[in-house]
Amino acid sequence: MVLTRRGAGSLQAEERGVPQPGPGQVLVRVGACGVCRTDLHLVDDELPDVRVPIVPGHEVIGTVERVGLDVTLVEAGQRVGVPWLGFSCGHCQYCAAGRENLCLQAEFTGYQRDGGYAEFLVADERFVFAVPDGYSDVEAAPLMCAGLIGYRSNRIAGTGRRLGVYGFGAAAHIITQVAAHQGKEVYAFTSPGDAAAQALAQAVGAVWAGASTEAPPDELDAAIIFAPVGALVPEALSRSAAGATIVCAGIHMSDIPAFPYRLLWRERCVRSVANLTPADATEFLEVASRIRIRTHVREYDLLKANDALADLRGGRVNGAAVLTFRS
Repeated sequence: MVLTRRGAGSLQAEERGVPQPGPGQVLVRVGACGVCRTDLHLVDDELPDVRVPIVPGHEVIGTVERVGLDVTLVEAGQRVGVPWLGFSCGHCQYCAAGRENLCLQAEFTGYQRDGGYAEFLVADERFVFAVPDGYSDVEAAPLMCAGLIGYRSNRIAGTGRRLGVYGFGAAAHIITQVAAHQGKEVYAFTSPGDAAAQALAQAVGAVWAGASTEAPPDELDAAIIFAPVGALVPEALSRSAAGATIVCAGIHMSDIPAFPYRLLWRERCVRSVANLTPADATEFLEVASRIRIRTHVREYDLLKANDALADLRGGRVNGAAVLTFRS
């Protein structure tokens, strides 16, 4: 399923030959691919520098079909996940410091490199990761972005006990389980009137769930904003204790409105999370092997990818949407 031009608003089905892995690359037969809100931003022309035509999809679970020359990190037959970060230069100041997520030459799966809305994809061996046992391909797919970005955001948010989560979709329902396991109290904020999302939040461990405009029963020590709504930044600040960190976890967000300095005063902090690192993936998947994360998924056939995107756009997906190939 291909985005053929910027602003097309939908994907087109294409038949292509099976791609061939080059040196340091592997060919992955896709078993499942999650549908991320970033894919929606790409299709809706809200991201810069989209390389078209492009096959979206960066929450990929599959099996290594073939390896290219000089591949040493994975082998044929291994089940792997392929995340958003698909390439970094390996030698710049950011890569040398283990901050590959900030590499200026980075390329991203389903954005500059063809992704998982397909039967096969080629990936750099440095950016594929072993998938924990105990998860089906469909269950594991959301771990590869929703889980990873949630994990990085939660780590950056710090160790405070009361964590607010704004926008209760795929990422929030995963990190709520991890944070609860860590002993945190999770407060879930949803669109007003979204009873289904609030019920899911409480089912996976949130101690409270309410509308994004409501005051939680206690001040927050930290908050993660997954919803691409800039107005939630001052909202979260207004609900936070002194020293709190507000983490903006999306790649795209509407403009943050002006807000009074008193909301930031007392050492509150607002920061973004950009992409992920290989270390994030290794650490999070090890956590997922110890904690049985329950991913709530809605399956779509690959050829129904536009339906999945439309449902995500319309707020009709509770949990995560995942594409599978049944033919």
